[in-house]
Amino acid sequence: MNRATLDLWVGFFVAIGLAALLFLALKVGNLASSNVGETYTLQAEFDNIGGLKVRAPVKSAGVVVGRVADIRFDPETYRAVVSMKMDARYKFPRDTILTINTSGILGEQYIGFEVGGDTAMLKDGDMVKKTQSAVVLEKLISQFMFNKAQEDKK
Repeated sequence: MNRATLDLWVGFFVAIGLAALLFLALKVGNLASSNVGETYTLQAEFDNIGGLKVRAPVKSAGVVVGRVADIRFDPETYRAVVSMKMDARYKFPRDTILTINTSGILGEQYIGFEVGGDTAMLKDGDMVKKTQSAVVLEKLISQFMFNKAQEDKK
């Protein structure tokens, strides 16, 4: 094999390796283009969103049914307003409860849909009323330590 052919093959494999690394980086960062067709928007207010980020998954029964599109602070209610782009194939009842959950102990945060039993479905632009804020690990630890200190005083 001559030198030019060898250089061509090396360049080809390096290009494939770089493309594979780029693909993996986009997949890990949730930045890969999603193949979701039509979407509709839902909004929800939370007292505390913890470490929830834009593009975080929205899951129901462990299946990704949407993504967080926007997070903003409402200066009138002093709450976080989360906008979600939902896959149009999935409809949810009006009494669905939204919770902010964590994948594993130190994993990413996502919004979980706990489906209710109402016959009326949420529509584009609706505000979900029933929400449960993120559990902040630091608050739980400080409560435990405070309660332990109170027990020791008695």
